Amino acid sequence: MQRLFCCKLHHNFMRMKYLFLSIILIILSSCSKSDSSNNCNFLVNAGVNASVNLNLPEFSQLQFTSSSVYIPNQGNGGIIVINTGGGNFRAWDATDPNHMVSNCSILEIVGAEGICGCEDANTYSLFSGQSLNNPQPCGLKEYRVSSIGNNTYSITN
Repeated sequence: MQRLFCCKLHHNFMRMKYLFLSIILIILSSCSKSDSSNNCNFLVNAGVNASVNLNLPEFSQLQFTSSSVYIPNQGNGGIIVINTGGGNFRAWDATDPNHMVSNCSILEIVGAEGICGCEDANTYSLFSGQSLNNPQPCGLKEYRVSSIGNNTYSITN
């Protein structure tokens, strides 16, 4: 009888031990020191609905690969559209996602790169949207580009 009591006690102890370890594991796995999503909250989901007609003079340079244009009054601080070649285009919010929106956080187009005017001068590839000079947690915010015919493209979010 004493042996049966001892086995039950041992069995209950082991169950409690596994339960305790499971709870600790869940708590530890849900915590993170470097939660990059907290660093990517500077840009809002501002409405984007623009048309780009490559036959118009202000967009004609987009007919050439690696050429880009800035379109104001869209997104957080305007949008940048780039011709990535093969009839493909990408559109990015023109605001550095690693800074609060301000005058210095609007990207300047230099070749196929967007450069932030703030102190750290973050530089982004307009082909990929990724940071080029400093490891940054957030890449550029991308918008959808769709062909609507007659050399015209729609940019939306």
